Amino acid sequence: MTMMMFRSILSRTRSISQFSSSRCTPSACAASVTGGGGTATSLSSGISSSSSSGGTCSSNHNTPQLLQQYRTIHIEKKLSDLQIALPAAPMPKANYNIVCRVPGENIMYVSGHLPIEVDGKLITGALGPDDGGLTVEQGYAAARLCGLNIISTLKNQLGDLDRVEQVIKIFGIVNSHTNFKHHHLVMDGCSDVIMEVFGKDVGYHARSAIGTNTLPLDIAVEVEAIVKFKPE
Repeated sequence: MTMMMFRSILSRTRSISQFSSSRCTPSACAASVTGGGGTATSLSSGISSSSSSGGTCSSNHNTPQLLQQYRTIHIEKKLSDLQIALPAAPMPKANYNIVCRVPGENIMYVSGHLPIEVDGKLITGALGPDDGGLTVEQGYAAARLCGLNIISTLKNQLGDLDRVEQVIKIFGIVNSHTNFKHHHLVMDGCSDVIMEVFGKDVGYHARSAIGTNTLPLDIAVEVEAIVKFKPE
């Protein structure tokens, strides 16, 4: 082996050794997790102190846990994309809690919510177009508003709508004339918006719908819910 060949091999060996033992920086680690994409900057601030102070890089980054730590607020973005404006979180209309939580079970019972529009207006009246009442379409819109008010309450209570793990059940009461028979179609307004916002995996729920000849404040629809949520 010539001296020139020996020096060439020695130089390559040193380069490989230096690369393998090089210290990683937060941005380098983040780039390796994201494939060098644009999210590296947002991830870099969360690299552990051992990494930022000179921990060695590993080719086997724990990608899912790292990305989960910097989870995007998906539901908030979806609301924006769908151009859905939530009403203000409602307050109880009498002597009761707007929600009740089951200690240790991460279950929230949501009191009956009213069809309140963003401007605070209530949708009132009984369903039953044959008797001079509201149409199915108007009832559907009222039930949808009930759903949006429930979502607003969940946001107010949890702080982050991505903490909603499962909408377990909703229970709807429709103010209706005796001859009205389409309570289930009215309640689709609430079910549809919940699944639209949370997706089928989280939003698909059990449901009951009944009719009554009157509701508080003459509202058209009232809806309550049972929701499972993720711990903080």
